[in-house]
Amino acid sequence: MLDRQTIRQNPEAVKAGARKKHIEAPVDALVAMDAERRNLLVQLESLRAELNASSKAIGQLMGQGKREEAEEAKATTRSIKDKIEGLEVQTKATEAKLAELEFQIPNLPHESVPGGEDESDNVVVREWGEKPERTDVPPHWEIAEALGLIDPARGVKIAGSGFMLYTGMGARLQRALINFMLDHHGRRGYTEIFPPYVANADSLTGTGQLPKFEDDQYKTTDGLYLIPTAEVPVTNIRRDEIIDGAELPLRCCAFSSCFRKEAGAAGKDTRGLQRMHQFEKVELVKLTDPESSYDELESLTSDAASILEALGLHHRVTLLCAPEMSFSNAKCYDLEIWSPAMQKYLEVSSCSNFEAFQARRANIRFRRKPGEPVEFVHTLNGSGVALPRLIAVLLETYWQPDGTVEVPAVLQAALGTDRLGGSLS
Repeated sequence: MLDRQTIRQNPEAVKAGARKKHIEAPVDALVAMDAERRNLLVQLESLRAELNASSKAIGQLMGQGKREEAEEAKATTRSIKDKIEGLEVQTKATEAKLAELEFQIPNLPHESVPGGEDESDNVVVREWGEKPERTDVPPHWEIAEALGLIDPARGVKIAGSGFMLYTGMGARLQRALINFMLDHHGRRGYTEIFPPYVANADSLTGTGQLPKFEDDQYKTTDGLYLIPTAEVPVTNIRRDEIIDGAELPLRCCAFSSCFRKEAGAAGKDTRGLQRMHQFEKVELVKLTDPESSYDELESLTSDAASILEALGLHHRVTLLCAPEMSFSNAKCYDLEIWSPAMQKYLEVSSCSNFEAFQARRANIRFRRKPGEPVEFVHTLNGSGVALPRLIAVLLETYWQPDGTVEVPAVLQAALGTDRLGGSLS
């Protein structure tokens, strides 16, 4: 969430930033509600001062033997207490409404983020590797089924559409990629985490999935949520803590399965491994001081891209325009890899700086030195990287006319072969 003082002092700037994301935020309503809350607090402070004075007067009057006047003071005290109780109820209700409005105001785009209307206004920052210009490549789902790597029909039988069953070398390929990515990021300074796959409501509120996106989450009967990304548990490791500034930046990587109801909405891109309700991903998370966070975003993006470079996959880095960004981030780069069969780029990572937006919700703070005031950290995350589309493009990029698939050198030892396969029928 944004700082209330920022909203109070710069409401037009906040509205303009939200509109840049194509979001109409209830800024005026929040400012009015905030003013009402502060007025109530002033009244409460005044009444509590009256109550203290009246209570002292009762003791003094009793000590002076002025019982009748003491009784009148007691009646006054009871009246003040009733008023305080009424105002406390009103203040609590106002604070609840204020919090509800706060959660509807998005993070503001960084000044370097372009405006625009849709994805056509995203800006390609750089490309890596030679773009495969092949037109003879079958789609990855045909390659994967022919080689016995996936069994979509049985995945549907087990869990329904949007859930994939990997088999044989397909399961080994996924495991090899997971281990490769975790080891690779570990060598680049990330601490490996293995988080829970469920999280409580406070955790999802901290990272911004709740309350706005509750309908997109899988919820258990006891009020927990299946995690939509390892970003949720890993960011929340330090929720409600004050971090020693000497520890920053904190860099973590984590593998997890991810669960999202909205995948494949309206039947878009649902063939093969493009959009899944459950998918696997290695996530990168950073907690930094404010002045370092944008340098850390650049290095985070480079760390995620280094996976694609090691696998020899052509990709591009795209700076998202404001309307294409999420509700919570301030700046975001997408990493997109080229699908030779589908003749389009597929996003495999979004690398974002949230500034203090998540940290304020999750109450993650740091102190630079003993005795100095606490500040909110900046949080960042990005996929390093997501597996389904990575596997899809890897199969298409390295497919050979005899129906086999060459295995990138970095995976050959784990898979025990330099080639997947037989021939496509």
